[in-house]
Amino acid sequence: MPFDEITAYAGGAIVQLEDPGLYVFACKLHPFMLGAVIADDPSTTGLDLGEEITLINGITVPTSSDLATRLLKIFFTFTAPSNWQDYTLTNPWHVSYPNVDVRITNGTVVNLKDVLEGRYGKNLTLDQLNNPSISGVGEVWIDTQFEKTASKTKPGTATAVNTTTWEVTKKVALPEINMNNPHNMWTDRDQNLIYQTQWFDNKTAIFNRTTGELIKNVDVGDDPSHVMTSTTTDELYIALHGEQGVAVLSPKGESLKKVISMQFPGQDPAHPHGHWMDGGDRYLVTPDEFAGTSTIYDMKQNKIIGKVKIGSSPIAVGMIPDGSKSYVADFFDSTISVIDTANGSLLKKINLLENYDPISGNISGPIGFLPIQTPVSPDGQYMVTANTGSGTITIVDTETDELVKSLPCSAGCHGVNFGAKKGGGYYAYVSSSFSNDMIVVDGDPNNDGDPSDAMIVGRVALIASPETQMDDTIAGLAGTGGQGVLPVPIIYNGWVQNLPDAWKGGLTEEQRNPIIATTTTTKILASPSR
Repeated sequence: MPFDEITAYAGGAIVQLEDPGLYVFACKLHPFMLGAVIADDPSTTGLDLGEEITLINGITVPTSSDLATRLLKIFFTFTAPSNWQDYTLTNPWHVSYPNVDVRITNGTVVNLKDVLEGRYGKNLTLDQLNNPSISGVGEVWIDTQFEKTASKTKPGTATAVNTTTWEVTKKVALPEINMNNPHNMWTDRDQNLIYQTQWFDNKTAIFNRTTGELIKNVDVGDDPSHVMTSTTTDELYIALHGEQGVAVLSPKGESLKKVISMQFPGQDPAHPHGHWMDGGDRYLVTPDEFAGTSTIYDMKQNKIIGKVKIGSSPIAVGMIPDGSKSYVADFFDSTISVIDTANGSLLKKINLLENYDPISGNISGPIGFLPIQTPVSPDGQYMVTANTGSGTITIVDTETDELVKSLPCSAGCHGVNFGAKKGGGYYAYVSSSFSNDMIVVDGDPNNDGDPSDAMIVGRVALIASPETQMDDTIAGLAGTGGQGVLPVPIIYNGWVQNLPDAWKGGLTEEQRNPIIATTTTTKILASPSR
């Protein structure tokens, strides 16, 4: 739209749109919430989309281009639940488009429905569900944020999948607090509690991982998005997406201790989203969505030590195991910024669209569009990014910081996190906002440190069965709305060493000591065979 707020606010604004054309706007706090207006010239045939469109990052393309129509496809997929993917159905996936004539580049009039179906298909067969041939370790929790239950007015459940049987074992809706759009999770050192943020609220819920019983609902601040814990104190660090900083809670969420500001005095609010912390409990790095920056906070010095300009909409951070290098995904720019964490300097920008021609739509290699969560594997060898716009999962080799692979994802590809694979290695579990499946990716199947052979090894429906333990009845959009992902046990460096012995027993020596494993793999990578 022709204006951009510097902070979140409740209310509205009036804008007079003078020039005919298509105007698309998004909620900066919840960017999948989209709106569109066409200012139409009544003297012309068809609804006026305009000669060209300009994106928030400054890129301008004709309305006849593949990028323009791809954005329209995304818009109609995201904003209509009837267009979401549903693995409970056997019929093909059909996205309904408006059957209207539109006026595009050079005054050409085309039928919008015909163009979109011609370019992107009409009735698409969904990929088959299949369980990985090798089990995971423990379980993986997915925030099925849009799943509706009978006793609540707000949507959202936390869904648990047993990674040995790949069955949905638990659905936690917390109807007693009307749990509101659960977005991201973490657990305590003993892996007994689930810390559940409520993105459209001001509270974080804490419940028992085994029983699903509510323990506490803590007021932390507006729009809590992501949560992690300190590896030394087990305190909670919760990004307040609707505010300025990161809330710190005492272990097990007993009390709110403080809120760390992610800006210097006098600067516009940061509105941090998907932060990350290193296993040595030194660096906390936030993506500041409204400020277009990334903030590096030194937890030992208790101060901001760096501010890095990222782009238009930084949304999530990944980090290699020792914390020396951070990666910041920019949603609207479709880039990932590589940062020297200690020095606060920008090392490189990875363009996820470098292999895409926005005019013709030709794709010559791996691509990602509108990236969201982007964690680095616990051994530090590669990074996996969920790209909601392109419906792809991209793989970056963290030794070279080059894009080496992209894999197909489901509608609204959103969340990623790593869990242990039985017998060694890791699985990346991927969730999608506008589908009800979970994808399992093996980023290094032969464990040689080269992620270019990454592959999808499983796809599991997030739908309850009669045996699923539940605290409410599913009422609609079964298993849909995949956002945050939490594999249990947590196997990142710093956290994995704190696991109880019962959890450590299911891990290999390399999984229990990922930093040592990284050093060993790096020696292999340096050999001529790589």
